[in-house]
Amino acid sequence: MANTITRGRKRLTVFLVSILTITGAGVAYAYWTSIGSGVGSATTGQSVALTITSETAVGTLSPGSAGQTINFSVTNSGEGTQYPTAVTVAIADATGTAWVPTGTCLLADYTATISTAPVAGAIAPGASVPGVATVTLTNTGANQDDCQGQVVPLYFVAS
Repeated sequence: MANTITRGRKRLTVFLVSILTITGAGVAYAYWTSIGSGVGSATTGQSVALTITSETAVGTLSPGSAGQTINFSVTNSGEGTQYPTAVTVAIADATGTAWVPTGTCLLADYTATISTAPVAGAIAPGASVPGVATVTLTNTGANQDDCQGQVVPLYFVAS
């Protein structure tokens, strides 16, 4: 009878191990299927107006002279790299309106040019590129006394 009990235990053990194996295998391969969706977004940056600052003019502005040079800088205050291709200068006020000299002095007697252009191309965020402008007063051969002491405003545009 001891032999029968041992055989019975072995059979029970084999049976239980088989059940646990099958049950375990079933759990290991069981899964749920599902689908899902979601949304997200990204925002494209925007260009920021370049800032142009100038220094004090150097030289003499008188009829027929070499004129005055004005160092200036074009600064990228934006968060992304910007690519200006040109800088222009005009004799105009801060809104771009043509300057009107006082007295008999004429705007047409003055010339403003970019004598050293900033290097065209990439300006990294927070970086600057230098340039030089020159202002001259044409010698017209007429009395230009009213042009003395005139403060000639410059208006820079980067594009």
